Amino acid sequence: MTLPVALSGTDVIGQAKTGTGKTLGFGLPLLERVIVPADVEAGRAAPEQLTEAPQALIVVPTRELCQQVTNDLLTAGKARNVRVLAIYGGRAYEPQVEALKKGIDIVVGTPGRLLDLAGQRKLDLKHIKCLVLDEADEMLDLGFLPDVEKIINMLPAKRQTMLFSATMPGAVIGLARRYMSQPTHIRATAPDDEGQTVANTKQYVYRAHNMDKPEMVSRILQAEGRGLAMIFCRTKRTAADIAEQLEHRGFASGAVHGDLGQGAREQALRAFRNGKVDVLVCTDVAARGIDVGGVTHVINYQSPEDEKTYLHRIGRTGRAGAKGIAITLVDWDDIPRWQLINKALDLGFNDPVETYSSSPHLYEDLAIPAGTKGVLPRAERTRAGLGAEEIEDLGETGGRGRGGGRRDRGRPAAAAPAPTPEQERPARTPRRRRRTRAGSPLDTPAATPASTQVPEAAAPVATEPTEPRTPRRRRRTRGGGGAEAVAAEAVVAEAVVAETVIPESVAPEAVVETAVVETAVAEAPAAEKPRRRTRKAAQPVTETAVAEAPAEDKPKRRTRKAAEPVTEAAAETPAEDKPKRRTRKAAEPVTEAAAETPAEEKPKRRTRKVAQPVAEAAAEAPAEDKPKRRTRKAAQPVAEAEIPAQSSEEPKPRRRTRKAAAAPESTPEAEAAVTAPRRRTRKKAEPVETPES
Repeated sequence: MTLPVALSGTDVIGQAKTGTGKTLGFGLPLLERVIVPADVEAGRAAPEQLTEAPQALIVVPTRELCQQVTNDLLTAGKARNVRVLAIYGGRAYEPQVEALKKGIDIVVGTPGRLLDLAGQRKLDLKHIKCLVLDEADEMLDLGFLPDVEKIINMLPAKRQTMLFSATMPGAVIGLARRYMSQPTHIRATAPDDEGQTVANTKQYVYRAHNMDKPEMVSRILQAEGRGLAMIFCRTKRTAADIAEQLEHRGFASGAVHGDLGQGAREQALRAFRNGKVDVLVCTDVAARGIDVGGVTHVINYQSPEDEKTYLHRIGRTGRAGAKGIAITLVDWDDIPRWQLINKALDLGFNDPVETYSSSPHLYEDLAIPAGTKGVLPRAERTRAGLGAEEIEDLGETGGRGRGGGRRDRGRPAAAAPAPTPEQERPARTPRRRRRTRAGSPLDTPAATPASTQVPEAAAPVATEPTEPRTPRRRRRTRGGGGAEAVAAEAVVAEAVVAETVIPESVAPEAVVETAVVETAVAEAPAAEKPRRRTRKAAQPVTETAVAEAPAEDKPKRRTRKAAEPVTEAAAETPAEDKPKRRTRKAAEPVTEAAAETPAEEKPKRRTRKVAQPVAEAAAEAPAEDKPKRRTRKAAQPVAEAEIPAQSSEEPKPRRRTRKAAAAPESTPEAEAAVTAPRRRTRKKAEPVETPES
């Protein structure tokens, strides 16, 4: 019905059931209308009518359908030597561009890649005489409509346009007429074939539980007379999962879904066509236009979205006059959706029968042998499987090539070739990390267990065995300049305490002889002494320590509480050398012992609490070697009995107070205080105790 109208150059809208030969319905007119060198030789065309640009364009929705239509046209146009090229995504650009440069007569492609090549000016669409939209209802859907409109705007205004599909809603027909000129609508149906489904396809609908579906499918696939089977799922993840489960049950299965690379999808289809795989689990990407001979069973593992999808799914069987069986498993949640499909197609399965894998009527309807289980017997596993079909390297883009990724989901991984003896490497002992300090190991080789020793090839150069070292105790320092000296002293001190040999890792200039370690530590200059921060009170200082220590070497102390009373000895300090002291409370009187220290050598002390009395043991150490100490507790008052009394002839420093200072007595000490520095206190200063008072 289509051939006479299409050969005359009239626009056509063709609608027919699945498996009735729509591909050749538009393919034969295209093969006749293109001008090839054979027409020039036969005198049917002039030489100037030959062109290397495409003369016909066929747009299809899926890659699998694109490849199938290309193969059909190559077979039909072999006698005239018509050049047909498939252009779709998932393949490398270079082979397609090279083929276009050599010359092509008919181009079959998907919208995305066609727009890419046309935008790069690799595809010339100015000589197109005929445009065909296969599966037009899908092409003109909202998802493809913008791309299709862009492609149509690139074509010449004077052309022939043909639309073909098994389902053609009225809204799609109205939309299609915008791009057509007085089209002829042809709807082909057999006189005895009522309804929208094919009469040769027997349909069964069961209400099944989701957890029992894999077992049901496994038993259905063992029915008598079952040939190739296709299982349709609604999601990609479900398709991959079912393909993997069937493979574990012994079936030769393959998967086709969007998460696979194009090479893996074509590999599964080739294996299915060649009989190496007899079960193909796929999503709706393989529901349209796929023509594989010998498909006897189609199983809808999940209910389809609408009636059009249902018709295209079950149309994969019962093609070209053959008989087939369509089985639909409807879950409880999908009952409302299925009732809408049933009403639209008038199927008569409004309330499916509740069925399980052990239901007797399932065995009777599908001719399943009694006693069949969900695992295929080993004697019946005769298919080569998906691994027997080699995957083709298509130079895929987008990271989904042969390198792996999500495309390998749902299919077995190809076995890697066994390495040759030359490629085999000896087994390596795992490397064991050893803790070292300054290049020397912490544990000696004798202390290392034999089971964990490093092999000779990976072991470091052996040194003289030493005794196990005591772990180093870290010391906090104020400056970074004395860090090396502190580390050297710590090693020497640890060696003395443990009575061990000093390792060679310590620098020679930092090592002190073991015999004189004690004196070396005592006589070490103050520059090498680290500063210590303690939170406890300092130890008391003896009388001789306070008397002999120079004041300039005294550490500064900060106190947040009141200072202890100053004795008469503080009066001997010159006023101009006295530092200023800031206290939050009133300063206590200074004892006599502190008066002997010159004022210019007196350091500032800031403590949070009163400082403890200094012990006699620290008197022997020179003042310049004394480290600065910060304490958070208060310093203890110095006893007057432990400090020799001194004359109070020295001038007394001035103090600043926030309150009115008490009037000092007219003593020599008070007169000397005129030149002494002032001290700031928050409370009233206490009177200075003198021997006379």
